[in-house]
Amino acid sequence: MAAKESSPLTTHVLNTGDGMPAGRMALSLHRLDSKLMIWTMLSVGTTNEDGRCLGLISPEAFTPGMYKLRFETGSYFETLGQTYFYPYVEVVFTISDPQQTFHLPLLLSRFSYSTYRGS
Repeated sequence: MAAKESSPLTTHVLNTGDGMPAGRMALSLHRLDSKLMIWTMLSVGTTNEDGRCLGLISPEAFTPGMYKLRFETGSYFETLGQTYFYPYVEVVFTISDPQQTFHLPLLLSRFSYSTYRGS
């Protein structure tokens, strides 16, 4: 995994249903191979106690293209002993200017989610 300080892509998962950060949630970052039309896993991570996962990719590896973050929401809710509707959430996004930094928050409950491009 890339150094946390230099990652151009970060995420933050908030469990809005329970009003707390979603700590210890597994996630993975993938990039689409536009010729073969298959996803390649680039890194895996786990959110910290504050629900953040910072070191997803190095600036050198962050190139223009289509990416997805896959959040293992079902496993997370199972550790809390709660039922859930979505076993995982995949957020697909396009990077055209990798010189920028990107923050992708996930607001999550057991039966809904939303996301946006943060700063």
